[in-house]
Amino acid sequence: MVGTVRIIALLVALAAAATADQAAAASAIIKVNAKATKPLTLTSIQDLDLGTIVLAPGTWSGATISISQAGVFRCTNPNTSCTGAPLVATYTVSGSNNETVKVTAPNVTLTNQSDPTQTLLLVVDSPSTVTLANGGKKGTNFSIGGSVTLSSSTAGGLYAGTFDVTVDYN
Repeated sequence: MVGTVRIIALLVALAAAATADQAAAASAIIKVNAKATKPLTLTSIQDLDLGTIVLAPGTWSGATISISQAGVFRCTNPNTSCTGAPLVATYTVSGSNNETVKVTAPNVTLTNQSDPTQTLLLVVDSPSTVTLANGGKKGTNFSIGGSVTLSSSTAGGLYAGTFDVTVDYN
């Protein structure tokens, strides 16, 4: 009987230990989310063009020629006159519907194609973000403009450069 009592006491002790472990355990339900987005594609549609800028004789500075990202062209300094059909740069970005995309477009150094030592700085006018309205092949268009500042010492010639435009999900 003593052996049976010991076995019963051992079983009771084991049951109590198991109950104590269960009382110390806790659980929680936590939500898990994963969001998949389509890869972004960026396509150049149209190059930026400030047209032809004619510089007046004499000594002067600070003539700013610009086209905003909305396409508003300004050539109002009395020391310059402008001809041609100015155009904003236009891009199409596509990805996932209704996502916001960050646009990065740093200023551009324009180099005189006849004399590479002569440059102009194009101060870029671009949107900081674009909201994708269409995730299909059509995509969403956005424009980039910019401005250059000229002086009487600006060398004549064609100035050219390239944009380094980057888009990324915000």
